This record gives sequence, structure tokens and C-alpha cells, in this order.
Amino acid sequence: MTGAGVAVVTVLAVLLLGTGFLLGRAARPQRTSDVGTPVEHATFETLHTASLAAPPLRAGLTEESARRSARRLRSLLGTDALCLTDRDRVLVWDGEGDHHGTEVMDHVRGLLDSGRDTAFRTDCGDLDCPLRWAVAVPLTVDHRVLGTLVAWAPRESAVLARAAGEVARWVCVQLELAELDRSRTQLIEAEIKALRAQISPHFIFNSLAAIASFVRTDPERARELLLEFADFTRYSFRRHGEFTTLADELHSIDQYLALVRARFGTRLSVTLQVAPEVLPVALPFLCLQPLVENAVKHGLEGAVRTSRITISALDAGAEAEVVIEDDGIGMEPERLRKILRGEGGTSTGIGLLNVDERLRQVYGDAYGLVIETGVGAGMRITLRFPKYRAGVHGS
Repeated sequence: MTGAGVAVVTVLAVLLLGTGFLLGRAARPQRTSDVGTPVEHATFETLHTASLAAPPLRAGLTEESARRSARRLRSLLGTDALCLTDRDRVLVWDGEGDHHGTEVMDHVRGLLDSGRDTAFRTDCGDLDCPLRWAVAVPLTVDHRVLGTLVAWAPRESAVLARAAGEVARWVCVQLELAELDRSRTQLIEAEIKALRAQISPHFIFNSLAAIASFVRTDPERARELLLEFADFTRYSFRRHGEFTTLADELHSIDQYLALVRARFGTRLSVTLQVAPEVLPVALPFLCLQPLVENAVKHGLEGAVRTSRITISALDAGAEAEVVIEDDGIGMEPERLRKILRGEGGTSTGIGLLNVDERLRQVYGDAYGLVIETGVGAGMRITLRFPKYRAGVHGS
């Protein structure tokens, strides 16, 4: 299901929940309010309760998320007890009669295989226990039954059965959103791994060869370059965080360029312009380095003259703007379009495509790469990042 589809299902589920909430709690005392009708008041209360239950469930179906959401879910249903299970055990029990927890898995085992709602009576010897009937509903994501929601009551209730089904479907939407979040994270991690794999073995070999050339003639320079190489590789292959800060990314680029200059000397001229206020801005990890490497490659490819590269990071109001420009061989616009469509082959333009896709995933299509180029005209790549975006934090 797409993000838009999930959103529609969520709205529909919440509206249905409002009706179930009102019916399920009709026999209970209602708080009076001088604002709105009783139906409106119940709807607003349902929406508020649902909003409080949603965040824990966005972590997936775990013991902790079940514990944090169960009381809110029981409030939505207005029932005496509620429990959530995975496929193997009861994750949480909320309400009265928790001694029934030992029998739950026996009642829902068939449901876990069939994916169909089931209702059952309880044989309880405790005359004071109010729980005599229960309805169990599967929690399904992508045609997989992850667990169940079980609501308990003193007597059989068609209203509770329907309301439990609506609540369970709403829970499934939250669990599906959790799956989408997890898939997105895994996709970004896979793309970062792809970028790391593109760090050219030739670059590593040439860097070490350049360092070795200074060992006898300039030991201090060799030592400095070796430290730059160690820091650059440590940063590029770090294992935590899908985001970084602009300051850290630019520092890594500076180390990369130091190693390139050790090899090409005066053939490479780099100008760096940075507005200090944008340095703390968070952006996707390894987002700039592939673009700078692309500029170096195209700037020095077949050139006997000096190649000039300009990197600027500027304040653009609510955004930070980074421009990477070279005066190299450039590229045919049609070839560039093929690369950004993923038609450039496995070894062509991987960095450009990867960065463009990750920017769009994180910030939206309006934040893809803007590239200006032409044969013999060099290349100018512009990136924009919102200074603040929920869920995007440098690490």
C-alpha cells in the first residue's frame, strides 16, 4: 500500500472508530461539554485517544509498543479488558481478569492460521470475574498475520465485535506504516552501501601510492596525508546514522581533496565558499562526496591544463544551498537524463543517481538534484536542504 493509500485508510478508520466509540460507551456516564454536540464530543475524544495510541505502534508490534498503546486501545473500545498478542504469546493485558491470559493463545491459534475473526465464551470459575465473552481480530500487514487484538466483555456484543474489527484495522494501518518506515531505512542503508562500494579502489591505491612517494622526500607530509586518508575512510565507512551535518560532510570532502591534490598537484584548483550559519544543517550521509568525486573525475579527465572546482554552501533563508561546479568536459544532456532515469548502466553515474534518489526520498521531489551541463561546458550541480525537517538529525 502506498503512503497516500495508508493515509486514506487511516482517515476512514478513525471516522468509523468515532461511531464505535460512541455506541460502545453509550451506557457509561458521559462528560458534559458546552462545546459541540455529544456526537462531536465523542468524535473529538476518539481522535485524541487514537492520536495518543498511534506513536508507540509506529515502532511495530513489540511488547513495549503493545504495553504503551493497550490502555488507549481499550479506551477506544470502552471494554472491560483487552489484550494484544504476537504469533507466540500475549504481549500485554490491560483491564480486569488477567487470569484469562493463560488461555488466550489456545483460542486464537486457529485465527493466526486463517486470518479470520473469531469469538468465544470463557469458562471462568470466578463468580466475580466480569469476563464471559471475547472477540479476537487478526492484526495483518501485507497478507501476514502478525498477531491478534482480543477484546473482552461480560456478554456477547455485536457492537463490540464490529468496533474491535475497526480498532484492529486501525492498528494494522499503524503497523503497516511502521513496516514502510523500516523498509525506507533499509533502502537508504542499502544505497549508502552502494555508494561505499563505488569508492574507487583506484582512488585508494593512488592515494596510498601518493603517500608512499613522500615517505623519503617529505616524511611530515606523508604523515599528514596518511592521517587524512585514515580519517576519510573512517568517516566514509562509519556504521551509525543515515544523516550527518554539513560541517562533517565538508570536512570529509576536504580530506578527500587533500589526497587528490597530493597526486595531481597544481593541476587541481579548488575554491571553497561556506556560510558559517549553514554548517549545523543536517543532510543525508555521503550526499556531497560522490558529487565532488564526479567533479574531480570530469574536471581532470583528459585535461592538461588546470581544472577548477568551486564548492559553495550558502544560506538561502529556510534552506541551505550547496553548489558544486567544475570546468571539465561536461556531458550531453540526454546522457545525463538517462543516468538520472537509471539507464546509465551499472558503472555510469551511480553517485549522481544515488544522491538524487535519496534527496527525493527524504525531502520530496522538489529537492532533487539540479544539474546544468553540456559537452565541453563543465557541470554545475545544485542541491537544496531544508534547515529543519522532522526526523532529519545529524549524528
